[in-house]
Amino acid sequence: GKPASAKAAAKPAIARRSPGKLKLSMMTGQYEIVRALLDGTVQPKGIEIVPARYPGSRDIHTKVATGAAADINEFNGGQYCIVKDKGRDIIGIPVFLHRRFRHGFIFVNRQAGIRDPRDLIGRRIGMNSYGPAAHYWMRGHLEHDYGVPHRSLTYVVERPEDITSIPTPPDLRIELLPKGKDVEQMLLDGELDVIMAPGVPKAVAERDPRVGHLFDNYVDVEKDYFRRTGIFPIMHITTVPTEIVAKYPWVVESLTHAFEEAKQLAFKRIANPRIVPLAWFRSDWEDERHLLGRDPWEYGLSEINKKNYDLLAQFVYEQGMTSRRMTLQDLFAKEAFELDLPLPLIHPVEYDF
Repeated sequence: GKPASAKAAAKPAIARRSPGKLKLSMMTGQYEIVRALLDGTVQPKGIEIVPARYPGSRDIHTKVATGAAADINEFNGGQYCIVKDKGRDIIGIPVFLHRRFRHGFIFVNRQAGIRDPRDLIGRRIGMNSYGPAAHYWMRGHLEHDYGVPHRSLTYVVERPEDITSIPTPPDLRIELLPKGKDVEQMLLDGELDVIMAPGVPKAVAERDPRVGHLFDNYVDVEKDYFRRTGIFPIMHITTVPTEIVAKYPWVVESLTHAFEEAKQLAFKRIANPRIVPLAWFRSDWEDERHLLGRDPWEYGLSEINKKNYDLLAQFVYEQGMTSRRMTLQDLFAKEAFELDLPLPLIHPVEYDF
């Protein structure tokens, strides 16, 4: 029979009517770009948002994967492809709350003789687990841009996958560490030559001379990647139960526009250099917008966003975690393809003193 998690997933949360509005719970990170939705400054048309408690850890992804989360959820973009392939009754809206370039998150022991990405072939590579969205992107970059097949590596993981009952592809070499072992410490000690991680290890942040980035000039590498592809990699998608969209198809437009309004309010706020306590924030902001465009965090299914998410789906399939190549039509509500989002605001460069 189905595991308990599958049984829980089979019955999505049901929207309830409050006076004149649909009442939906929401679980996202505490990001500046969603602040106005969480505090009620922005209210989606026809919807009352009830924020659910989420401390900002990976737990949200496990909850969504096993059917125990809210109505509206931020979700690991790679895991989403997997659960949709398995038949989960949720659907994506084109709100991408987390993006990050990932060339800078592969770390090496300086004594391991790794000078070039192809030096990774045949190595054991440590990670917390196989399935963070960041790891699909990093393995995809290595394979497609640097000639390092993902099946040429042995994956040394701290924990099994966050999604239950997914068989490990038989041609992947995966080692599960004993409880208490830590891949970051193993990298420092030379037990591992290389790790990849969604965040920066403490030793790297503190510039421990024993460890560093695979790409020392990773910012330049990431900028070059964007110039070549136009892609600022999407990490997370936003999902709602399919049943809610089927009954109230207008929620796709309402929610996407509300997330967009909240994001634009955030941009307007943080464009003021007094708000962010960084010395060169304003010049960095301007440099970034010059390269990435006036809204690097674009929502909706523009051509570049389609290319972006479709590439993630390709990586998930190639790396053995879906039974078929998921399409955008499999992954997004049909109403998402019909959205017309407003152009992003252009914020003033100078402020009165």
